[in-house]
Amino acid sequence: MKTKLKPLFDPATFLNKVGKGKTRTDYRKNQKVFSQGDPAESIFYVQKGRVKLTVVSKDGKEAVIAILGPGDFFGEGCLAGQLQRMSTASAISESSVTRLAKTGVIRALRDDPAFSEQFLHHLLTRNIRIEEDLVDQLFNSSEKRLARVLLLLANFGKEGKPEPVIPKMSQETLAEIVGTTRSRISFFMNKFRKLGFIEYNGTLEVHSSLLSVILHD
Repeated sequence: MKTKLKPLFDPATFLNKVGKGKTRTDYRKNQKVFSQGDPAESIFYVQKGRVKLTVVSKDGKEAVIAILGPGDFFGEGCLAGQLQRMSTASAISESSVTRLAKTGVIRALRDDPAFSEQFLHHLLTRNIRIEEDLVDQLFNSSEKRLARVLLLLANFGKEGKPEPVIPKMSQETLAEIVGTTRSRISFFMNKFRKLGFIEYNGTLEVHSSLLSVILHD
């Protein structure tokens, strides 16, 4: 007897269930969606583009903790009682983001337990990716970390089909994500291009062969 698979989380259905309290906004490159320390009163959904989450320490050191793309939610900490934003969210390309009022989201999740289970699975999947990011940061070389970031940006390993052509991202931003210097990023990007793993000229094209960098010991 075959096991019936549960349907994948459908963000479009979620947005419809929330009903009122939705606001869609277009953001320019480098424009902030919210800042660290702002009141946490809503969650956000990326319709198109890319958004980065950064944190700044007391001594002013900044770190990128996540890069989000279409289909990703962020700011969901408010659903668990978070009163202030723990990070800053900024667009890293021309982006469109939908703001969802906390009360509307809670109502939608409460009224549909089956749907609530799907949403929880969606968030847990992203949290697993964040844990993988931490392990990657602690134990892998900067070359492997860069390869993994590029593959994630191209949706390799995510639900749905990969999108190998992505907007070209500055090497400074990649350095912040990977946790290394811009010169090291430049070195590895040139190496990947010479090996045929990537191509870039205005846009960045990532090939599945880049996986060999991660798999190689």
